Amino acid sequence: MEFLSLLFLLATAIHWLNTQGQRKRTALLAEQLRPYQIEKHMEQLTGAYMRALGEAEPERQLQILQLQEAAEQQLATEFQNLALEFAKLPAPVTRGLKLALPFLDQLSPKACFDMRRMLTVHAQGIERTVANRQGLAPKARAFRMMGEMFLMQHSCHWFCKSKTIASARMLTQHQTRHEQALDAVSPETREAYLDVVQA
Repeated sequence: MEFLSLLFLLATAIHWLNTQGQRKRTALLAEQLRPYQIEKHMEQLTGAYMRALGEAEPERQLQILQLQEAAEQQLATEFQNLALEFAKLPAPVTRGLKLALPFLDQLSPKACFDMRRMLTVHAQGIERTVANRQGLAPKARAFRMMGEMFLMQHSCHWFCKSKTIASARMLTQHQTRHEQALDAVSPETREAYLDVVQA
């Protein structure tokens, strides 16, 4: 019985410490995001892409997608600025936990990922897709852009909470699994992303 009580106390302490760490990381990211309208641009673009992809007429689809160019450029610029500002922060506070265990970021940096590097990966991926140097067709480019945005959003939720929660949110909000988002991004984004999370 004493063992069960001790186990319960330990689980409660771990949960409390995890919650404290999550609050700090969430507050940090929210503070960094405050000057930008990244979420607003993402909502607008996701809605427009879904509307365009649901259109039966290719001309109407193309028209909707072309109208998103300004929002795409704004998202790319703002996210690049966010990544540059976040890169100025010190290492301890920018570590995301690969496993949701308290103090893991201090005990073993290898058990963490660097959110500064992660945001740079996503900024480059979004910029690359907006520039469309590969000459993707409009529909393929819209799918690529959604993949880049969803994976970036997943990384932000992972940093703030955990990979499990991030994956559940993406599935609930976008009916997309983590693996699907990873498959949808550019090969360059995928390779750089895996370098960060597997480092």
